[in-house]
Amino acid sequence: MEAAPDTVGERERAVGVAVPGQPVRDYPPYRGSGLRHPRQSLVEIDALADPEAVELSGPVFGVTDVTDLDADLTRQHAGEPLGERITVSGRILDRTGRPVRGQLVEIWQANAAGRYAHHGDQHRAPLDPHFTGAGRCLTDDTGRYSFTTIKPGAYPWGNHHNAWRPAHIHFSFFGSAFTQRLVTQMYFPGDPLIAYDPILASVTAPEARARLVAAYDPELSSPDWSLGYRWDVILDGPSATWTEEGR
Repeated sequence: MEAAPDTVGERERAVGVAVPGQPVRDYPPYRGSGLRHPRQSLVEIDALADPEAVELSGPVFGVTDVTDLDADLTRQHAGEPLGERITVSGRILDRTGRPVRGQLVEIWQANAAGRYAHHGDQHRAPLDPHFTGAGRCLTDDTGRYSFTTIKPGAYPWGNHHNAWRPAHIHFSFFGSAFTQRLVTQMYFPGDPLIAYDPILASVTAPEARARLVAAYDPELSSPDWSLGYRWDVILDGPSATWTEEGR
């Protein structure tokens, strides 16, 4: 039986990093990291001969235009989902602080009980018939996005003995093509499981880890309706938000 990992500290940080502040491709405390990056040479696509070939397998939530309903995960079914209603909003910026306009932002998450609406999730927590856990929106002219959703619950994930993921929301950002996709995770402040999460611990620089945790923002909260969290994302540069792609 494997021992649970220590809190984020010098033992985890002693693992070498290829890029300062960014995790290595194989991070032993996060056992799945060895399966989450290419081991073969990339396949070259002749974009001149077939410019649309790179888009054929691109993932997307929905096949229609993005609407306001896509950004409110609490209104996508006939009834109200269970759980704590929250608003998550922020700005998508480039390395110079300029807003990234018209950016497709997608999210997916577990429900309030910590279970995904996916056949691969067999966690013994209840499914919510009124919550699918997937949404999308486009950033406005100031680079701002906004989602209304339910705060996700923690769930076991089998990485080590008694391993539980802290509450988190997966984010995906697209540029002008699917090949420019970036994927990351947003965490919640004050979560005691954060200190024990190997995925977050693989981001070895404390300041980079801190950029993955949202901040409670009363200005984003709605009276008698939802709690507000602010999470800004920088797509590139030395202060870039950590992403799962290309690291």
